[in-house]
Amino acid sequence: MSDPAGHAAARTVTVTGFGTAEAAPDLLTLSVGVECRRDSAGDAYAAAGEASAAVTGALRSRGVPGRDIRTSGLNVRADVVWQEGRGQQVTGYVASSMLSVRLRDLAAGPGVIAAAVEAGGNDVRLDGVQLGFADAGAVMALAREAAWADARAAAAQLAGLAAAELGEVVSVRQHPVPSSPVPVGGMQRAFAADTMAVESGESGVSTSVTVEWGLLSGR
Repeated sequence: MSDPAGHAAARTVTVTGFGTAEAAPDLLTLSVGVECRRDSAGDAYAAAGEASAAVTGALRSRGVPGRDIRTSGLNVRADVVWQEGRGQQVTGYVASSMLSVRLRDLAAGPGVIAAAVEAGGNDVRLDGVQLGFADAGAVMALAREAAWADARAAAAQLAGLAAAELGEVVSVRQHPVPSSPVPVGGMQRAFAADTMAVESGESGVSTSVTVEWGLLSGR
């Protein structure tokens, strides 16, 4: 269809580029679960509170400040089983909560984890360990530059194939890619044991950018 104003339609090319930057992490985040089963809801709730307080006390004694310890997911539920002829029967009550703990001294991580597990005993689960950055801005900037370079290289190739050249940037959109946690395999219910090593290695930050360029007639 012709343009009623007599103008040729502007030609553009839109490309999504991907970039990742890696650096040594400086933040370790623990997910520590507390789960207590008792005959009554009140006893389960009290036991969970005691176990959580013991874990928190152990963390504080190891130098973890209060601002880096957060409690979430407090829950009390009935533990039920199905019995033939009687239907669902309550066999007890379960109280649970989750502690999210940020450790800024990675070298102290194994000792802190061991202390928390020992303090909580059999009522504690270590649900996950995630390595990351206290301030990911600098690493994200490098990932963003890599994504931009990837997008521009692809756009330049496409422009060349279309016998054109890249013009000015029309629009830019960034799409952060969330990082995945580093799991601690095989630990569902924690117990006091030898200290487990946590190797930090390097962690990556990823992002993508979608960039639209105008196309100029090739010379």
